[in-house]
Amino acid sequence: MPEPDSLRSDIRRPGEPGWRQLYPFDSSYLDLSGSDRVRLHYLDEWATEGPDPPSASALFVHGNPTWSFYWRNLILGLRDRLRCVAVDHVGCGLSDKPQTYNYTLQQHTQNLVELIDKLDLRDITLVAHDWGGAIGLGAAVARPDRFTRLVLMNTGAFPPPYIPRRIQACRIPVLGTVAIRGFNAFAGAALTMATERPAGLEADVRAGLIAPYHDWASRVAVDAFVKDIPWRSNHRTYPVLEALEKSLASLANRPVQLIWGMKDWCFTPQCLQKFREHFPRARVRELPKAGHYVVEDAPDEVLHEIREFLNS
Repeated sequence: MPEPDSLRSDIRRPGEPGWRQLYPFDSSYLDLSGSDRVRLHYLDEWATEGPDPPSASALFVHGNPTWSFYWRNLILGLRDRLRCVAVDHVGCGLSDKPQTYNYTLQQHTQNLVELIDKLDLRDITLVAHDWGGAIGLGAAVARPDRFTRLVLMNTGAFPPPYIPRRIQACRIPVLGTVAIRGFNAFAGAALTMATERPAGLEADVRAGLIAPYHDWASRVAVDAFVKDIPWRSNHRTYPVLEALEKSLASLANRPVQLIWGMKDWCFTPQCLQKFREHFPRARVRELPKAGHYVVEDAPDEVLHEIREFLNS
């Protein structure tokens, strides 16, 4: 039985749901250090023969409200040449969902660094989206000798220049939490608001994206991520992002690729421009018809760009 304060992350669905066919991976878990006894779920995939993984790795870091399911097509398309590790942040995906936890950028970054150290990942290509950019880049700053390349998609690593009104509404005390956790007004709404696919996302994709977020308790981190967006300098995460932005210069000598869905209403082209300023030699691919869920909107284009980037 789980601890009283923790929701174990089994997805409570009878039988084998259709989205599982899109996610044909074996699960691995890391017991995080500390007294909370929290398990971190991750995927660890490679296609080469033999028991040992390739020395070079791709580290996939998701944002809110996605999970490792979001990376399925890229993992399938890259595991022939890289060890593909995709994390589920605590409270997300198949990781544990403790109801009392330090759900902050700093803690998620610390958890990712612990995973990197435990798996001894090296020659890492970071592939990050949404909050995964700040979390992954924070890990790269903490372990710079382990990271070789950076691929960033519709993300940020600096105090936000704005907060969209629809996200501001989700931050209203009490009402925002009720909307997110009670009515699934963030993860559920993202199925339409984060994509620009004319016909929408396929039914199995929609089901997979929200499968771990099926009730009040399982949406605890979705709500916490929204509350962790800093607007004023006295917010706990504002100085963390401020320090991270100043540290980006230490990563500027690495090859960087920026892939951007240009119809994103959240991480708009303004965020892309800020990354261009920090990484002036970055390879940039703008996808004019893609939205925030850029990997869902343009999976073939994104995979092609990353494979070309690895060859460059």
